[in-house]
Amino acid sequence: MANPEPAPPVSAPRRTEAYAPGSIGNVGPGLDILGLAVTGAGDTVVAERIEGGHIVVIDPGHPELPNDPTRHASALAAAAVLRRIGQASVGIGLRLRKGLPLSGGQGGSAASAVAGAGAVNALFDSPLTPMELIEVALEAESAVAGRHADNVAPSVLGGLVLIRSMDPLEVIRLPIPEALYLVLAHPHMELRTAEGRAALPTQVPMAIVLHQAAQVAALVAGAVTGDVRLMGRALDDRLAEPARTPLLPGFAAAKAAALRAGALGCSISGSGPTAFALAEDRATAERIAGAMAAAYAAHGLASDTRIAQPDLHGLRVSTA
Repeated sequence: MANPEPAPPVSAPRRTEAYAPGSIGNVGPGLDILGLAVTGAGDTVVAERIEGGHIVVIDPGHPELPNDPTRHASALAAAAVLRRIGQASVGIGLRLRKGLPLSGGQGGSAASAVAGAGAVNALFDSPLTPMELIEVALEAESAVAGRHADNVAPSVLGGLVLIRSMDPLEVIRLPIPEALYLVLAHPHMELRTAEGRAALPTQVPMAIVLHQAAQVAALVAGAVTGDVRLMGRALDDRLAEPARTPLLPGFAAAKAAALRAGALGCSISGSGPTAFALAEDRATAERIAGAMAAAYAAHGLASDTRIAQPDLHGLRVSTA
């Protein structure tokens, strides 16, 4: 007879809530290897133990998201947590409050996975470490958006994160100036991660490889030393941005408008369609936001803009 799975800890809560911030993937030239958590919009998952021994998506968070737990990022992450801690037969009900746009290039599926993992982990007195939460959330993210950790890792840890290696997984949280301002402009369109990745070239000239490496190094150096102008100059992506720009109406004009308005640098957030720009102060960030919105409008696209800063906290969990 098989040994029964361990019971949940006596002190464990019956209901938990976890918030995971959105993020900027790639951060310009750092394709798949740099990610930055940002303040403001994020995803929240409420988890509770229920009868029945299954994961149930009670509220998927958006009409276009599935109730099927084998296709929902937060449920996939919840299942990965339960397997990791030996509680696979425990029933879990999940409710998602979706604060990030679908296919918007702001780390939405990663935030759902991280919030789901964090909420379920907390139901069992949080046995998994932040690194283990990254691993289980990455497992879920891989099923819906591909295996890359540049959104998952900063959503868990907060701040700017370098993905040194995927196999074995190694992530490094870097210092970043708190005073840095970020403008995110989201035109009203969607671009699925798979479409954005399909546009990437399969072969890259050596000169571009060397250029990209230098810009990533400069971004890291600027973040560590607090040199935000160096960070802005380093947002010079000659690999993914040129390949994806044709898929993003209005982006080139919005980037040019941002730079004219005083942006230190501007690029595509993740696979897009959101664009982001760096600024030294809030007044400049507000000018940039207006300029980018006007540029998209001139191309017939409504857009949402917001001003954010680096989110230094990452995943937050509360219990009830």
